[in-house]
Amino acid sequence: MKTAEGVFEFTRWEETAYSEPDVPPKLTQARISNDFHGDIEGASDLVYVMTYISDETGTFVGYEQVRGRLSDRDGTFVLRHDGTFAAGSVRAALSIVPGSGSGALAGISGEGEYVATHGQKKSPYSLRWRIDGMGSTDS
Repeated sequence: MKTAEGVFEFTRWEETAYSEPDVPPKLTQARISNDFHGDIEGASDLVYVMTYISDETGTFVGYEQVRGRLSDRDGTFVLRHDGTFAAGSVRAALSIVPGSGSGALAGISGEGEYVATHGQKKSPYSLRWRIDGMGSTDS
């Protein structure tokens, strides 16, 4: 496995509630755009579905289409996010959706994570990845 590290910066965050009862939990959807820098150079579109247990605590899942260059390979892939937020910290496990790679990233697989501080636009990421398939020398 290779490791990609860098930062992502959200350039758009549009969040709307779709279930907001008188008592928690509240359910929301957020549409996000990110710019990636570091071992991934590119941009992405991401949708989160979130559950707020309280105003400061909850969970989320999401899918992010990443477009750009990873190492020396151009293409796209999809990341699945599975995370939590509490006490000003956001944590997510990332997994590359099998079969989602295109271009020179066809056959990509892997996993990673990020930890963010609520209110900051830039956050570090780490992604362990490999390319599978015929003729591939990456492992």
